[in-house]
Amino acid sequence: MINNFAQLTQLTILDCLNPLFTATTYYSLPIMYTFFFRTTVFLVGIYFLLCVIYYLIQEKIIFLPEKLPADYQFNISLSFEEVFLDTEKDVTIHGLHFKKSNSKGVILYFHGNAGSLERWGDVAHYFDKYPYDFFIYDYRTYGKSNGKRSEEAMYYDAEHCLKYLLSTFSENQLILYGRSLGSGIAAKMATLYDVNKVILETPYYNLYDVARHYAPFIPYKLLMRYSFRSDLWLPKIKCPVYIFHGTKDKIIPHSSALKLAEKLNGQGKFVSIPKGRHNNLAEFELFNRELNLILSDIHY
Repeated sequence: MINNFAQLTQLTILDCLNPLFTATTYYSLPIMYTFFFRTTVFLVGIYFLLCVIYYLIQEKIIFLPEKLPADYQFNISLSFEEVFLDTEKDVTIHGLHFKKSNSKGVILYFHGNAGSLERWGDVAHYFDKYPYDFFIYDYRTYGKSNGKRSEEAMYYDAEHCLKYLLSTFSENQLILYGRSLGSGIAAKMATLYDVNKVILETPYYNLYDVARHYAPFIPYKLLMRYSFRSDLWLPKIKCPVYIFHGTKDKIIPHSSALKLAEKLNGQGKFVSIPKGRHNNLAEFELFNRELNLILSDIHY
């Protein structure tokens, strides 16, 4: 009797639910399709909006310049000359040239993406112990430099700085030093001139690789106006290339530099600094020892 009651109850419940299932079949499916369609359109719209925003603000993400007044006085204890190079009409590139008597050559330093020579000029103190001139300049829109910025314009200005130094030194007396953003410019210049060596501190594989690390969902190759293809330049460089990168770098991943090191032409070296971050490699004995070996003799 209990089994009969259970069966009767089950049939009664199913009979009651049957109209609901029928209504869902005939009325809810179009509503569900509409919901999913609207949700998809909404998400695609958000994605498109993010892409547009990224495209419009990418320069503010990549470049963080500091402007300096034309009469700004640098507080650097070393002796130096201010250099103004007119690279094209209405464009002036400003640099600092630290000269050495009986110099063996010159280090051309391409700095990172933030600040100006007000900050980067102090780097000259680190290199003062070596028997080389030291030249560092500000990119367009940085410091006292002006002009409309683009990747090609940055290469163009860098070549003018090289030509300025070549009025005194031979190509084989030039050492190119690229720091972070500047590593891509240094690598490019080394494909154009037979320089003595290239040193890249905290470099990237290319800017696409960095963008993919931060925003893997963005079609960066379609949107980015800057690429700095160090991965294409390194195999074309004839001189030794030395790469330094910290394993704890949170700005440019260590993995990006490791990929770049695979492009080395058989000369040079990749130096991984355990626990090194993006802005503190000079605090490590390994970095200082290796860099000293590289710069102790221009034919190293």
